[in-house]
Amino acid sequence: MDGRCRATFNAAIPSYICAHCSLDCLVNQAVCAAEKMGYDVFVVPGGSCVGKILKSANYEGVVGVGCGEEIKLAAQLLSDEGVAGQSIPLIKNGCSSTVFNLDTLAKTL
Repeated sequence: MDGRCRATFNAAIPSYICAHCSLDCLVNQAVCAAEKMGYDVFVVPGGSCVGKILKSANYEGVVGVGCGEEIKLAAQLLSDEGVAGQSIPLIKNGCSSTVFNLDTLAKTL
């Protein structure tokens, strides 16, 4: 997500809802690809949101994109819930303008 992002946050989920505002946005591209494949997609501000999302549905597995610390936090939550998980690490860390490998995500999905 970057300065052009028009996503809205739904605290009840908790997740950002992608507004699909920029075709070149990696988050938009990832959301579109995953939804096209039938995945539920959550754009969360941090790994701690994963626990609440896991309690909302009976997921068998999760694929997440994040920085090392958030992946570690989410992995522990997944383990506690008995849910399998795979992660795609960020190439560039930060809370905005993050970068990840879209091809790696697509292959993992």
